Amino acid sequence: MGATENSATPRANAIYTARANVSGGRAAGRGRTPDGALDLELRLPRALGGPDGGTNPEQLFAVGYAACFESALDVVGRRQRAEPGPVSIDSCVGLLPAGREGFRLSVELDVTLPGIGDPQRAAQLVAAADEVCPYSNAIRGNVDVRLRANGRDVASG
Repeated sequence: MGATENSATPRANAIYTARANVSGGRAAGRGRTPDGALDLELRLPRALGGPDGGTNPEQLFAVGYAACFESALDVVGRRQRAEPGPVSIDSCVGLLPAGREGFRLSVELDVTLPGIGDPQRAAQLVAAADEVCPYSNAIRGNVDVRLRANGRDVASG
């Protein structure tokens, strides 16, 4: 069976494909990558009635999104010849109830660009990175995202 637009199989022209295996789910599972770089216990957080003692999908999403967004900022900075300095991103991923026993996510990315003193320039760089970042593009229109640049809200596009 061939891959379709909605298939979980990456397209043939992907420049990189990450693979992982999860068994046991989010409550008492384990997540691993075939190369051994990632091997971790998955546990329900105490806030959801779990024991803690591991990580959870929301934490993994928060780390992945922030790392990807920082790379997007690097690309945008090079294109625009901007020097943002050692960028830091605090990410927050919320798990929210949504209707009949479903859930949805919310995201906040608080981006610190120490080399950019002008608030408008910092906001413009963060907004441009939001257009480039694969995570942003994947969730656009499906997840509420709040962006901040040097402590100020960035208008979403």
